[in-house]
Amino acid sequence: MKFRTLLILVLIFQSLALIAQEKKKLQIERATIAPKIDGILDDEVWTSAEIATDFIQFRPEVGNRLPEDQRTEVKVTYDDHAIYVAAYLFDNPENIMKQLTSRDNFGQADFFGLILNPNNDAQNDAEFFVFASGTQADAVASPSNGEDFGWNAVWDSAVKLTNDGWIVEIKIPYRALRFSNQEVQTWGVQFHRQFRRNRSRYTWNPIDVTKGNIGLYHGELIGLKNIEPPIRLALYPFSTGIVNSFDDDTEIDIKFGLDVKYGITENFTLDMTLVPDFSQAGFDNLSLNLGPFEQTFSEQRQFFTEGVDLFNKGNLFFSRRVGSRPTGGVNVSENEELLEHPSTVKVLNAAKISGRTKKGLGVGFFNAVTEKTYVTIRNSETGALRKEVVEPLSNYNIIVLDQQFNQNSSVSLINTNVTRNGHFRDGNVTGLLADISNKRNTYNIIGEAKMSNVNRLDGVSTGISTFFLARKIHGNYRYSFDHSYADTEYDINDLGLIFRNNYNNFGIDFNYRTFEPTKKLNNYFWNAYVNYTRLADPNVYTGMSFGISADAQTKESLHNFGGNINIQAGKQFDYFEPRKPGEFFIYENRINSNIWLSSNYNNTFAIDANIGGVVFFENNRDTSEYWFGLNPRVRFNDKFLVVYSFDYNDVFKDRGYANNSNSLDDEIVFGQRNQTTIVNRITGTYNFNPLHSLGLTFRNYWSVVDYENDVYLLQDNGRLLKTENSFEDLGLDSSNINYSTWNLDFNYTWQFAPGSFLTALYRNQLFNSDDVSERGFGDSVSTLFEQPILHSFSLRLQYFIDYNNLKNVFKKNDKSA
Repeated sequence: MKFRTLLILVLIFQSLALIAQEKKKLQIERATIAPKIDGILDDEVWTSAEIATDFIQFRPEVGNRLPEDQRTEVKVTYDDHAIYVAAYLFDNPENIMKQLTSRDNFGQADFFGLILNPNNDAQNDAEFFVFASGTQADAVASPSNGEDFGWNAVWDSAVKLTNDGWIVEIKIPYRALRFSNQEVQTWGVQFHRQFRRNRSRYTWNPIDVTKGNIGLYHGELIGLKNIEPPIRLALYPFSTGIVNSFDDDTEIDIKFGLDVKYGITENFTLDMTLVPDFSQAGFDNLSLNLGPFEQTFSEQRQFFTEGVDLFNKGNLFFSRRVGSRPTGGVNVSENEELLEHPSTVKVLNAAKISGRTKKGLGVGFFNAVTEKTYVTIRNSETGALRKEVVEPLSNYNIIVLDQQFNQNSSVSLINTNVTRNGHFRDGNVTGLLADISNKRNTYNIIGEAKMSNVNRLDGVSTGISTFFLARKIHGNYRYSFDHSYADTEYDINDLGLIFRNNYNNFGIDFNYRTFEPTKKLNNYFWNAYVNYTRLADPNVYTGMSFGISADAQTKESLHNFGGNINIQAGKQFDYFEPRKPGEFFIYENRINSNIWLSSNYNNTFAIDANIGGVVFFENNRDTSEYWFGLNPRVRFNDKFLVVYSFDYNDVFKDRGYANNSNSLDDEIVFGQRNQTTIVNRITGTYNFNPLHSLGLTFRNYWSVVDYENDVYLLQDNGRLLKTENSFEDLGLDSSNINYSTWNLDFNYTWQFAPGSFLTALYRNQLFNSDDVSERGFGDSVSTLFEQPILHSFSLRLQYFIDYNNLKNVFKKNDKSA
């Protein structure tokens, strides 16, 4: 009897488990008359549409249901042109947060989210968010690349506040989606809702936050019949007028161009930019770079940030390479001088094709061409001018194949190629990648093998790199092991980014996270790790580090805080600071730590703060560093937000590379130096409504480096030998640096029609760098304003043209004729 009772209980629990794992299904009916997108649910189709309700919480608590006065009711319909969604989000109107922000900026606002997956493969989502303020956000998402908010579709939405909550209506045209041409279709679908006041999140189909990617937990939209993918052709003609004034020289330019999106097939899209114009791309945050590796900046150009998820596979694509500084050198004799050296290369055109078949095969093709670029050189004796090529006509190309399977895994092949005309460097890289999880979504393995081929004047060099990661990806406790390797010839810097090669590194990671609130905390996370590093050639030890980090969020006040400590124990062998192959610099027992606090942004006044420092426990060395940052923010109302940032960093008696000495048989010279850095930033936004906004961005960066007069020579054993020479004796008195920049952007943006924008931008910039290290911050700012200032004003008009709408207009004209 006991056995039969136990058996019955087991069967009941198994049945309950199966029920819990079943996906919710929503039956959709075709609309005879499309609903008007106005936030008023008086359209006939909404009276009979099936309701999706009973939303389940997944953050910060799991499994709760909403009370009746906060319930969510969603209805969906469709026709030959679009999917339509109506959501009634019940709530107390006084508690609804609705800060106005720019597109894709979540801010402090409640939102409703619609996630569609036409392939129903759990891996390729199109996400559409509408905030209580009326602002939109959209993204494409996949487990391997996360959410890409650089993707921008053109769709319609409306919000209306009521006395018992708020209403959202959405229209997603089929041109914004990729789906196959089948008579009957089932799409993956999920609905999200956030209450910003307490950061609680709910979904229609329940989510198991302890394992797997979020796409595995979508429900299903059934009943879609006889819809055909439209001709997906969108044109974005634009014109930009630019006035630049610098050092009493004014230039006026007018540019015209065209961006094109074309659906080659039902699942593949061509994106092209013809006669590109990046004049309104944001400025780079310049800073003083004393390290051995190049300084890089994030991408600001929209064409290179949108829809590049496939091309980012394996981290082989660094888009700033396209149109970056010229790669060639300049041969200048003693009686010649450079009149101008271009800082960038003009992009003539760029195109990308990407998409994914119903069976999960993703294909991507990227191509860009940059123009031949010259420098002008003048003979100081005769005045004669000549030109020299510093970047030839160049082609940048990427091909990607990415096969997804099991709703959680993929195998990819990617090739990048840069071909420069003439006797210039060419580069080619091939990568084979795998990201595989088991069916239960409890363990994951990532493997990568990459090969680079660089064609120089002296021949072709071939390099190899590998990466392996095995990890547990479910539950509270998780762990991983990884190994990364690159030989001395591995080089992807023609179209990718790698700061250094020649490594053979191992890492172990262990962490713990919570999924349910505790008595005082909504959540917390801690992570412990050990890293062991070697060179690939020669196979020698270079260092070891270990550390721990943690972060948490309070339950009532919703403040976030955390900290970390990292210890580099024993001798560390730096083979890159000396700037000479085979040489190394030893430092010992470095410890750095940092703590931070981010108060609740829902409050009118909030602040981010951090403080940290570095110390060395090393004989005959007294180096230390500390920094702190304060970032207060004031949300005056739902339209106006101002954020001020102040960052201060001080380094005392640091030791680093200064120069190579010509007077001491090319010895490597190190110096002991002090460095102070101050960064001031201000950002402000005023949004009149979701379609009109003002934005201000300001940044002033100042850093001063003052070398002590003692000279240290790097020895063969990696140690420094203090000499009797001074920097002046060696002709190196210019190693001191006083470096400052100033950037200010002020813009107005008006979305006057779906996908169409008018943007006015005023910008000014200042820069100064010299060796007067005794000059303080105030005097440095005064000196900065003595430099020529760049004033730039530009007005850009972009218009969105949908071929299908244009076709309908011509049909109407034909009928009326």
